Amino acid sequence: MQKDHGNSAPSTPTSGRVRHRRRSNEVAMVVIIQIFMASELFNLLRRAHEDKRLPGFRILNWYFYFTAMLFVYGRILSHRLVNTVTSDKIFYRLVSRLIKYQMVICYFLYIAGFMWFIITLKKKMYKYQFGQFAWTHMILIVVFTQSAFTVANIFEGIFWFLLPASLIAVNDVAAYFFGFFFGKTPLIKISPKKTWEGFIGASVATMIAAFLLANVFGQFQWLTCPRKDLSTGWLHCDPGPVFKPEFYPLPGWISQWLPWKEIAILPVQWHALCLGLFASIIAPFGGFFASGFKRAFKIKMVMAVFAYIYHQSFVVAQDYTVETILDEILSSLTFEEQKALYTKLGQIVQDRMLGLSQS
Repeated sequence: MQKDHGNSAPSTPTSGRVRHRRRSNEVAMVVIIQIFMASELFNLLRRAHEDKRLPGFRILNWYFYFTAMLFVYGRILSHRLVNTVTSDKIFYRLVSRLIKYQMVICYFLYIAGFMWFIITLKKKMYKYQFGQFAWTHMILIVVFTQSAFTVANIFEGIFWFLLPASLIAVNDVAAYFFGFFFGKTPLIKISPKKTWEGFIGASVATMIAAFLLANVFGQFQWLTCPRKDLSTGWLHCDPGPVFKPEFYPLPGWISQWLPWKEIAILPVQWHALCLGLFASIIAPFGGFFASGFKRAFKIKMVMAVFAYIYHQSFVVAQDYTVETILDEILSSLTFEEQKALYTKLGQIVQDRMLGLSQS
């Protein structure tokens, strides 16, 4: 169960978490799927007759959608975008300004859309128009916002996207298997095929799968490395603390039957148990919600939100790292301010080295 570095790209002599890439499109894939989902949901409550009397009203839904996309992805990708364009001074200044005023830009774009909606209101169509307005915001909250967390998970490391998605799949398959062969007691009226036997059996299977899959996925650095800019593709870095194995001695009565005296466990496997518990108990209610909503939503995105919140709360170190401080410097300071900071830091380091040499 130890980490095998032979199955990832060969390392280069560096310090810190160094990344190497070649082209890939996992983030673009999530965004494209997200757009198709929104399109299907926009059409769910449309009425062709009313739409003919409201030319351009359909464009308004997409206007709100792309405004929300600009706001959410702008917040998620701001630092990574700055890191991508630091080599081009003009483009760097332009991007820095856009990021600085991104919130106010999105706010006024939304206000413009709101005014557009008010202007397009027509008599005898108020109920339909306000229904569509509310439905659009429902889609943004339930679908768009949660799928944006999926993108955020990918940038924290594909591991944090792949493991939760795999646990949901395992839970669904196990629930069907145990429910089909052992199911007798109905679980919930809104989904009559769900049974307590399937629910409990799937929970146990998902917890076991979470512990084992975390160890398997944790062996591959291109799955565990975070992305610090918008370059895409395979990643290689020094593994983080949660992906470095810890060794636990086996009890004597067990080790006498096995060829090894200790077992290697990745710390992330303990975190995976929490994800597995959530996928087993809470995430299935996303399916119940889908049943109650006439199965309009066929993907359990609630898991993506929990995975991101859990990762930020319990896995990511809360202290500031060199990379975090550098990201802030590059995104918040002008080039002249960065040069002044560099000079000041140089003086401080020189003074400290002089003091150490004299003592």
